[in-house]
Amino acid sequence: MAIDVPAQPEFGEPLPVEAAPEVLAFLARRRSASALSLRGPGPSAGEIETLIRLAARVPDHGKLFPWRFLVLEGEAKAAMAEKLAVMAKNRTDAPKATAALGKFSLPPVAICVVSRIMPGDIPEWEQVLSAGAVCSTLLNAASAMGYGANWITDWYSTDEAAKAVIGVRPGDRVAGIIYIGTPAEAPLERVRPEVGRLISRPEAG
Repeated sequence: MAIDVPAQPEFGEPLPVEAAPEVLAFLARRRSASALSLRGPGPSAGEIETLIRLAARVPDHGKLFPWRFLVLEGEAKAAMAEKLAVMAKNRTDAPKATAALGKFSLPPVAICVVSRIMPGDIPEWEQVLSAGAVCSTLLNAASAMGYGANWITDWYSTDEAAKAVIGVRPGDRVAGIIYIGTPAEAPLERVRPEVGRLISRPEAG
């Protein structure tokens, strides 16, 4: 999809804070697409690079980049799905685990966001939150580019042998797998919270 995305700003370049009504309008109607509805075409190699560049602009205390990306697509992704299918059959929850692989197999592109804890003074929790922010931004960027997208974790995101198949290094964790493609049908609005019930304003003690 031909969408003009600005180039990466130069280091130290002033970036004025400006209102962006179109972003607010997008967020007001943002909706994940079912992973099972995603088909080709998916984003091109150039579009994937742009999506990752945008996702990497999230808050990151300490500038540690405590995350990395695994792009799963094409024959390599299909081969992974076959290996995961064998693992699924040997699990105690085999029917459920096998069914879950449909979400992995059908979308043309999956981007696995790997959370990696970097040594130093920055709390682990903040590093994990940054990886979650990457997932959310990647999801939104893919949707804004005109693709359907879904953020999923399943058994293959926590099973150590399955993680190895996907390419996750020992000790690293999967923050999420973002599935991207063209939705076969428009997603429907789902239940949303009454935000007023979730807001409080503590008084000074």
